[in-house]
Amino acid sequence: MKDNYCVIMGGGIGSRFWPFSRENRPKQFLDFFGTGRSLLQQTFDRFAQIIPAENIYIATNRKYAGLVKQQLPEISDNQMLLEPTRRNTAPCIAYAAYRIWSINPSANIVVTPADHLILQEQNFLKNIQKGLNFVSKFPSLLTLGVKPNRPETGYGYIQTEEGGNDNIQKVKAFTEKPNYELAKVFYKSGEFFWNSGIFIWNVQTILDSFHTHLPDITTRFDQGLDKFNTSSEAVFIEEQYPMCRNISIDYGIMEKADNVYMLMADFGWSDLGTWGSLYDLSEKDEQLNTALKGKAFFIESANNLITLPEDKLAVIQGLDDYIVAESDDILLICKKSDEQRIKQFVADVNMEFGAKYL
Repeated sequence: MKDNYCVIMGGGIGSRFWPFSRENRPKQFLDFFGTGRSLLQQTFDRFAQIIPAENIYIATNRKYAGLVKQQLPEISDNQMLLEPTRRNTAPCIAYAAYRIWSINPSANIVVTPADHLILQEQNFLKNIQKGLNFVSKFPSLLTLGVKPNRPETGYGYIQTEEGGNDNIQKVKAFTEKPNYELAKVFYKSGEFFWNSGIFIWNVQTILDSFHTHLPDITTRFDQGLDKFNTSSEAVFIEEQYPMCRNISIDYGIMEKADNVYMLMADFGWSDLGTWGSLYDLSEKDEQLNTALKGKAFFIESANNLITLPEDKLAVIQGLDDYIVAESDDILLICKKSDEQRIKQFVADVNMEFGAKYL
């Protein structure tokens, strides 16, 4: 276990969950299901069952350092990888790999977003352990793929080659989020899996891949090999990190490398990326309405998702397929089928009314 590490990525704003998720308190720090633990805390708790707590790192924007320490007081300052600016997942993962390599060049690392829901936790942990064992023996980049149960346009897809064993197969192609017609083709073919965005690899394997496919990033970090895990690291990252290209690990490495494998996993997974994904997971009344927080009285209404402050009651009449979300000084009323436009709504609000409402 001492060679196993986890990097939890928790630096995003979660703007698709606006106004519940705000700039000063993004979704990973929120308790969506009334469990008493935020999504970040649940993710930490999950991995701490199989990975030493001191080997779990939180990669986040430096403005959220206080929130991380408040929610995870058991971690040390050294376990926080603080990004001075947002640069997507590839620079974030490179930073984590360099730090962990400086501590343990034999490390096996699982990289996970902070905002996933895992319903079958023990099955999930068995899959993670299997993946860690695999990458410790084979220099491969492993991703977890989930068998689709519906046509879904909100996820990327993975196609694998035939063969392989123990549910691990070589990846043939990645496909970005498809339109609905293509998603139906993927679903019916049985050859495609949802890309969970959870990755497992040995630290040397991922660093070799960065040097091959994203040398513009490694050129910057290689200048400071002696600074990682020292008092000079923060200053070095402050200077170099903002200069890194804004690119995802999928585009930058996974779609280019020839040593990418997929572990076919089944553990009740959901990427809590949208209000719609939360609606799918929530209990509903006979008209398929759900009230996550607060109280709602529905009249001639169906297929709606309502979330309000705890002490509020909403009387909803004549709405079908809507999101009604109130948080602090913002009320959002939006067609559920148009939820992909919420990010644009946030940008428009910023232009019209300023950053106060972000």
